[in-house]
Amino acid sequence: MPKSSALQSQPKPVGRRAAAKARTREKLLESAKRLFMAHGYDGATMRDIANDAGLSTGAVFANFADKADLFNEVIVSDFRSQYERMRGSVPTDAPVGERVLSLLASAYEFHLSQLPLLQAGISVSWSQGLDGELGDRPARKTVIGFVAEAITEGVERGELAASTDAALAAEIIWDCYLGNYRGAMFAGWNLEQLRDRLRQQIGMVLAGSRAA
Repeated sequence: MPKSSALQSQPKPVGRRAAAKARTREKLLESAKRLFMAHGYDGATMRDIANDAGLSTGAVFANFADKADLFNEVIVSDFRSQYERMRGSVPTDAPVGERVLSLLASAYEFHLSQLPLLQAGISVSWSQGLDGELGDRPARKTVIGFVAEAITEGVERGELAASTDAALAAEIIWDCYLGNYRGAMFAGWNLEQLRDRLRQQIGMVLAGSRAA
């Protein structure tokens, strides 16, 4: 008898070798994140990461091309978790300003618990520039896309003028959002302080686009 389509679509079981490789990779990512948070990008060496994971340096290079590749994967893995939180934080029936604020405040909450890692990521990104190897990560493009989507829906619902440039407004709000981390890093701003500042900034950015 022919197999059903449901059975045919089931994923193949993961082999032992592939499972072992996945566990090794996960251990390396956990150790790398811990050491990048403790010592920054420059201070954490590949040898230190391998030792922390209980593996050889060769095991690190078997999974990642270099430290930049490993660091980038740590950031991207974190972003996957942040992505899910952000998507679930947006109240679809709220005014556009509150939607954007909820979206970005959830990211503040996520990163405040591991601020040294974010600081390392921003430092590397800014030193490389937006065209650098570690510069324009998925976080930037995706978050700007989330914000632009909320603004576009605000236009469609008549909250904002039809002439609103959603992409430009989203980029300006992203710059404000990112710049506020300086307050958290150097002035000890908490989540409420970050939210309050961003609320003011979003209000100013969108003020000129309010529908008459």
